[in-house]
Amino acid sequence: MPASLKGYNKIFSAVKQAITAYRMFQPGDSVLICVSGGPDSVALLHILLSLAPEFSCTLGVAHLNHCLRKKDSDDDAEFVVSLAKQLDLPCYIKKKDVRKYQKQHKLSLEEAARRVRYAFYDQVAERNGFNKIALGHHSDDNAELVLMYLLRGSGPLGIAGIPAVRNCKNSNRQIVRPMINVRRSEIIDFLEAKKLRYVSDKSNKDMRYLRNRVRHQLIPLLKESYNPRIVETLNRLSLIIRSEEKWIESNINSIFKKFAISIQNDKIILSATGIDEIDPAVQRRVIRKAIAEVKGDLRRITFSHIDLAISLLKSGRPIACIDLPDRIRIERNKDLLCFSKEKKRLRDLNIKAGNIEPVSFKYSIVKPGHKPESVYIKEINLNLKFSKINIENLPDLHCAGHNIAFFDMVDVAFPLVCRPFRPGDYFQPLGMAGTQKVKKFFINNKIARLERLRYPILLSKGKIIWVVGLRIDDSVKIKPSTRIVLKAELILA
Repeated sequence: MPASLKGYNKIFSAVKQAITAYRMFQPGDSVLICVSGGPDSVALLHILLSLAPEFSCTLGVAHLNHCLRKKDSDDDAEFVVSLAKQLDLPCYIKKKDVRKYQKQHKLSLEEAARRVRYAFYDQVAERNGFNKIALGHHSDDNAELVLMYLLRGSGPLGIAGIPAVRNCKNSNRQIVRPMINVRRSEIIDFLEAKKLRYVSDKSNKDMRYLRNRVRHQLIPLLKESYNPRIVETLNRLSLIIRSEEKWIESNINSIFKKFAISIQNDKIILSATGIDEIDPAVQRRVIRKAIAEVKGDLRRITFSHIDLAISLLKSGRPIACIDLPDRIRIERNKDLLCFSKEKKRLRDLNIKAGNIEPVSFKYSIVKPGHKPESVYIKEINLNLKFSKINIENLPDLHCAGHNIAFFDMVDVAFPLVCRPFRPGDYFQPLGMAGTQKVKKFFINNKIARLERLRYPILLSKGKIIWVVGLRIDDSVKIKPSTRIVLKAELILA
């Protein structure tokens, strides 16, 4: 048998074996194949096209233009469109400025690209009825990732590598990787044997990126000097760890439920005293699970973050909190440990110059009674909610978040007035000795000129008491003598 044909049969056999072993496809599945135009995704597309009748699946193609390589990115998109047309498959294309998204969300370029990409795939699948999303990751990718996590000192979940199948949160869809047991060299051999065209991404050789250094420098060194089968070894390690992780997680679930007082999508409350008494290894597992439940994943959550949460338990402080990446907050409130995802702040909103014009509004807020008072500011699509609480029920002010403000009720006169920012506005920001123009306060807090239009101003007797979403005035702060508190909450509509 010719070598090319042997390799051809081998890659098909490996893909079929993975599909069967991991139960990736069922008859009637609709599979969205994510195609960058590179060798891996092009090979996956052709292989699944050949296997689709056998597994009774329908296929579609998705491609995201990241706008990272200018004309090359546009050329890649055109290549994928042409390929999908040639194969008579529906094709879904989107263009997204990833660098802009990266700056807005303060992420690494790789993480920004990943988030945008997966959000696009999920959106296409949702709108067009695809229940499976197929990606072209292979065993070399997995080995590289395992090695990267080892270098970072990650825990077992990182070393477990890339899952062959992963459930999407809040949907019945799954992400599948049919080529997870295929080597990169086998993919190239397959493409050459079939004379299939693909595009090359020059950034894959840019040594500024850790993954590329691991791929082109570290793994070849390990292969040559330490273990010729290092890729297979790392994949075996990944498989062992993933299998053991699955067993451990199933046991942690029962322990987690034992200490869970309340479980909601965006908030989990655990017994702090209960967790404090269990083994440190189990503590870490329970805390990690709580974070994963409210965050949706554990990306950007490191061992040091889990350690911070453990410190919160051990600190002896009855009320304290810590903030983790992606607006995750852990709050200790006496015997409770609360995990939540802080609501978006005004500055997190994506404001486009073309959509923002000066607005004019004026709303009066009456004194809240037994029920909260709320006002909807339709001009900027925001809600403000006001309620009265006793000082005994006041939470830790450091843990309240930017969207909530507390005022001494004695220092506030009703009706309050809510209006837009005006040039010449000034107030005394909490903690400052003197007054400051609101414009300068915006500048110091890096609030862009256009963004300032999103910030309502709350006044009492004509005096600013809250630059909403940022800072209250020092004159209305909570004091030792405070007995009744006005709570104001910004709700992003």
